[in-house]
Amino acid sequence: MGSEKKLIELDDALSRMLASIAPLTQTELIPIQQAHGRVLAREVRSALNVPSFDNSAMDGYALRCMDVSEADIQNKKAFAVSQRIAAGDTGEAVQAGTLVRIFTGAPVPPGADAVIQQEHVTLQEGGLAVLDRLPRFGDNIRRAGEDIEAGAVVIEAGKRLSTVDIGVAASVGQAELEVFRRPKVALFVTGDELTEPGHPLKPGSIYNSNRYVLNDLLHQMGCDVSDLGILQDSLPVVQDALQQVAQEHDLILTSGGVSVGEEDHVKQAVTNLGRIELWKLAVKPGKPLAFGQVNWPDEKGHAWFIGLPGNPVASFVTFLLAVRPFLQKLSGRPVSPRHAVQLQASFSVKTKERREFLRARMNDDGLVELYPNQSSGVLTSMAWAQGLVDIPARTEVHPGDQVSYIRLSELST
Repeated sequence: MGSEKKLIELDDALSRMLASIAPLTQTELIPIQQAHGRVLAREVRSALNVPSFDNSAMDGYALRCMDVSEADIQNKKAFAVSQRIAAGDTGEAVQAGTLVRIFTGAPVPPGADAVIQQEHVTLQEGGLAVLDRLPRFGDNIRRAGEDIEAGAVVIEAGKRLSTVDIGVAASVGQAELEVFRRPKVALFVTGDELTEPGHPLKPGSIYNSNRYVLNDLLHQMGCDVSDLGILQDSLPVVQDALQQVAQEHDLILTSGGVSVGEEDHVKQAVTNLGRIELWKLAVKPGKPLAFGQVNWPDEKGHAWFIGLPGNPVASFVTFLLAVRPFLQKLSGRPVSPRHAVQLQASFSVKTKERREFLRARMNDDGLVELYPNQSSGVLTSMAWAQGLVDIPARTEVHPGDQVSYIRLSELST
C-alpha cells in the first residue's frame, strides 16, 4: 500500500513527458504520391479558384433564362442548338434565343445562366429542341471558386495527410508537399524467455509478440523504425545496445526490463547512460512504464527513452495511452485527446489503488461488457475488445452504472 503512494498519475506523467519534448523541425519536400501518412510542415494555400471557371454539373443544354417563358414551355416552342461544348473545350457566347449542348465539366459559355438537364429536353428533326420545364437561374452550374477560393488554406500545417488531402493538394496544382521528417525510433524487446515465431519453443519460453505489435504500431504512427530484435537480459549487453543507437534515433522504445526483477536491466542501463525522469504509473495494466533519456556517446545530445512493460496487454495499452501522444507531438502533429463516451455497464468491478483500463466492447443491448480474463498477459483480450473502460482508482461499479468508454478507434494513430 505504501509503495503505491509513489506511483505517478497517468495524466501527470503524460503532461511531463509532453512538456519535455519539442516537435521535430527538419523537413523534406516529397512528391504527393509519397505523402500519404506524412505530417505536413507548411500549410497548403490555393493560388486559384477550384473550379477555376463556371462549369456544367450535368449533361444538358446551357441557355439564358430570359429567352424561355412559361408560354414557350406550354406551347412546346422549339429552340435551335447553336453550339456544342464538351469538357476541355471552350465555347463562344450563347446566341440569344438558342440552346448550347453542354456536357458535365464543360465551361458554361458567356451569357448562359442555367443548364437544363438533357432528360428535360426532346430533340426534333432538324436539330431543334423542346423543353418540358422552365429553367431557373443558376440551375446545374458549378461556380468558379465554389469548392476552393483563391488564397484559401486548404490543408493546415501539422495535419497527417490522408488520401483525400492528397487529392485536395493535387486539385490546387501542388505536385510536391513539404513534410516533417519521420521520427526515428529504435525498438528493442528484452527477455531471455522470448522465442521468435517460426522457431520451436524451448521449455520455459514464450513466443515474442510485443516486437511485432510495437513494430506495427510504430509504422502506423509514421515512424522510421529500426527493429533491433531481442536483447539478452544482461546489463552490459543492454547498456551497450542503447549507447550504440542513441545518436541516430529520436526515441528508444523498449518492452520489458523496467520492472523490479533481478533480470530487469533496462532501467539501470538508462540511468547509467542518462537519466530516468519518471517511473511507475498509477494505472493497471502498465505500472512499470519508464521515461527518460539516453545521452549520446559525446554527450552533446540525447535520445528519448520510453520503457514499456513486458506483459503484452500492458505494453499495448501503455503504447496507446502514452507513446502515441508522445509521438504525435514529436512528429509535429496536434496531440489527440482521449475521447470517452458514457455508457451503461453490464458488469461489476471494484478498483484498488490504481486507475484501470479494462478491455471491453459494447454488446447488442448497448451495454458495455468486459472480457472475462483481464490479465495483462492475455493478448486475446485486445483482439476481442473494441474499447477500453476507464475506471478511476478506488471505485466500485455495478450493472447499470455509467462508465467512461474509450473506443479503440479513438486511439488510432
